[in-house]
Order: sequence, then C-alpha cells, then structure tokens
Amino acid sequence: MANRHAIPTTEESGSYTDEKDSSRTNPTRPETSVNDGSKSKDVDDFGEKGDTDEASQGSITDHNHNRSPEQQLESGNNSEPVTKVKSRIDVNHVASIPNGGLHAWMQVVGSFFLFFNTWGIINTFGVYQTEYEIGFLTSSTPSAISWIGSIQSFLLMTVGAATGPVYDAGYFRELLWGGSFFLVFGHMMLSLCTKYWQVLLAQAFCIGGGAGALFVPGVAIISTYFNTRLAIATGLAASGSSLGGVLYPIVLHKLIPQVGFGWAVRIIGFIALATLLIPNLCMKVRVLPAAKRPLIDWTAFRSWDFMLFCVGGFVGFMGLYTIFFFSQLYAIQEHITDQNTAFYLLSILNAASVFGRILPNFIADRTGALNIIVPCAAMSGVLIFCMLAVTNVAGIVIVILFFGFFSGTFVSLPPTIIVQMTANRGLIGTRLGMCFFIVSFGVLIGSPIAGAILDARGFTSVWIFGGTLTVAGAAIMFGARVAFKGWNLMIKA
Repeated sequence: MANRHAIPTTEESGSYTDEKDSSRTNPTRPETSVNDGSKSKDVDDFGEKGDTDEASQGSITDHNHNRSPEQQLESGNNSEPVTKVKSRIDVNHVASIPNGGLHAWMQVVGSFFLFFNTWGIINTFGVYQTEYEIGFLTSSTPSAISWIGSIQSFLLMTVGAATGPVYDAGYFRELLWGGSFFLVFGHMMLSLCTKYWQVLLAQAFCIGGGAGALFVPGVAIISTYFNTRLAIATGLAASGSSLGGVLYPIVLHKLIPQVGFGWAVRIIGFIALATLLIPNLCMKVRVLPAAKRPLIDWTAFRSWDFMLFCVGGFVGFMGLYTIFFFSQLYAIQEHITDQNTAFYLLSILNAASVFGRILPNFIADRTGALNIIVPCAAMSGVLIFCMLAVTNVAGIVIVILFFGFFSGTFVSLPPTIIVQMTANRGLIGTRLGMCFFIVSFGVLIGSPIAGAILDARGFTSVWIFGGTLTVAGAAIMFGARVAFKGWNLMIKA
C-alpha cells in the first residue's frame, strides 16, 4: 500500500480541498503529520462558530479508510489516498487581511448602520434633554435629566467592553440579535413613559445596554478585514453615527407636535428596526482568536502609550459632551435663537461631524491617527471656550459647525489607535474593551457634573468646565503620542 499524507490547506473561509500527493515528483519533500492538539475555532462564510479540530477529525477522514484493498485498487493506482485537514488563519497573520473587496466593504456598510443606531442615538440625547426640561419632566433638575443620557453612553461603552469575550467566543450573531432587540424594545417602552424612573429604565438602561451589545463587535470586525485602509474604513463606518445624529433629532422634533412624544419615539424605534436588519443580514466574522482572550490584558498597564491614551480619552470625554447636551438649551434660555432653530443645532453639529469622521481618517492613514486626533481634540476644547463669546445665530452656528467637524475624531480614530498600539492582534478586542471601559466613566460623570454646575453657576462656568477638560485630554493624548513614537512630530504615529 502507498503511504498516506495529510496535506493541510489554509483558506480564509475555513473550507478545505483535496490535494494530490506530490512525493513522486519531489522525492525530497518531507512527510507531513496531522497536528491533533489544535482546538481553535473555524469560522464559515456565514460567521457562525465552526467545529473544533477534534470534531473535524471525526468527520474529515480518508475516503478509502473503510474500503477493502480490492476496492482501493479498483479506484485506480494513479492517485494516493489523502487525509483532508481543516485549518484556520492566524489572527496575527497580517498578510491574509483582504484590505478591500466586496465582503470587506459590506462589513463597513453593516458597521455604518450599527454606528447609526448606537452613537447616532446617543448623540441625539440633547434633543431629549431639552424636550424633558420643557415637557413632562419639568420637575427634574438638568443634572438629574442628564444622568439619563450619561448612563446611556456609559452602558454603551461598558457593556461593549464586557461583550468582547462573547464576540471572541464566536457569538457575533447572538450579540447582533440581542442588541437589536433591546434597542428597539427600549424605544417602544420609552414611548409609554410618563415618569422619570420609567424614562431612566427604558432609555438609559434598555437602549444603552442594547447599544453596548452592538458597538464593540461593529468596531472589532473591521480590523480583521482592513490593515493599511483601517482608518478610512473605520471613519466611513463611524460616519453612520453622524448621520443618525442628523436624522433622529429632526424626526423627533418634527413629529412631536404632529403625533405626540409617544408616537414620535415609536417611529424612531421602527426606523432603528429597519436599519438594523442590514448588519444582521450582511455582516460575518472572517477570523477569531485561536484561544479565548482574557477580559483584561495586564501587560497593558505597563504600556505608557496605551494608558496615557485611555486617561486622555477619559478626561476629554468628560468635557466633550457639554455642547452635545446643553447647546440647545443655552440657545433658547439665552435668547440667541428661537426654539425651532435651536432644535436644529444638534443636527447641524452631527452633519459637520460626517466630514470630521471621514476626512481626518483619510489623512490619518498617511500621517498616523495620533498625529490627527491630538490637534483635533485641542481644537474641540478651544471651540467650547468660544461658546462664551456667542451672542447671535450666526456665531453659534459657526461654532457648532467647526466643533462638529473636529470632535468627530473622538469616536472615529480611537479604535485605529488601539489597533496600532497592540502588537498582538489577538488582544485588540481586549484592549478596545479596556479603553472604552475607562473612557466610559468620563462620559458617565461629565454631563451630570456640568448640569450641577449649570444649576449653581450658569452657562459660563459650564463652557469653562467643558473646554478645560477637553484641552487637558488633548494634552494627555499628546503624551501618549510621545510615549508611542517619541518627540519627532514628522514620524507617522
């Protein structure tokens, strides 16, 4: 009988093919043995969990194994029996990343609509803040109302961090289904709310938790499809949050006078349901880490660049959302604009943010993401200070436009920066989760503190608070850039 050889083949989809034994034409070729120890998961074309290698060994066998010698001779003597082996791509094998193609760009489309319904909804809260203060929550303080939006943003990041290991375990579709359900269900429940605690449960916890289940998987999957184009791919996906931040406030503002708050929120829920069908249908996992990743990468705490960047994000986000939450209320109470015009300020901000999440990311692929986010963060802080000098419609619109452009990098560039700082790509999900968890506390406490300052000292102190923290965050991020690549500002970082 001729010798049997196991010829491993590697394909991105995890499928396998037969290969002829080439030992006759190449006598020096060594025999290859099957490695029984590997237990990493394969991912099929639909993004589902594959079988372990042990299982595949039971089903992928020599097709002549159970045949008699006579049957094997009848099948022909010109080919050798082959054992088919299922193999997977190493997540650190950068050369295997498609960096383009139909499937890769479909993940960007799917992630676009995840951002549309996560950060897009979070960025809409300024409209809810104003509506609650002049509507059915007039008995609640601005600080108490801002806790709803802060907890919503906090859960988006912290739940996202906690679901990272679930994503790595292969439950990508379960996260999409679960997150989509709770996000839509939360809107339906919010439409029935009449009291503060009901709004807190429906909007802060239900919608925030659902958004968290969708956010990190939508970010992490892009890094498995793109390498040199990662920043622009992430920027295009993140621009979905800006589009959501443009459309949702307008829909809410226009529908409330016509159909009431309840039906306006229900319609937003139906829009979310329709747009979430797209990522549920088109997104799939290409590759997963070979082993279960830890929830915490302890080596990251010894990485000065990573830790400084996380602290910079924490401080920056504490101040960043002052404009998102309080600009409309400021325009109305200070009689800068009428109430109708004030409701469009948030849409104007998010419209400018579309360009702020694409153009800087396009440049970042050439200059480095840290070299872009630091000056953009600093300019965002300066523009918050500029709110002190605003006295008319033209002034506030100009400040809002520029702020929307420069602040867009706060959401679109951090995932790219974390990928660049992580040598082991199998730990990208872990470090993304760690970074978002740290930053989430800045989002949680920033706006309620600003609301308390507003009650005690007025809007002037709110803008000083927001501008100072945002500029301080930019300074700390610059420290991360120095720790990562040094003082030479001409080096890509």
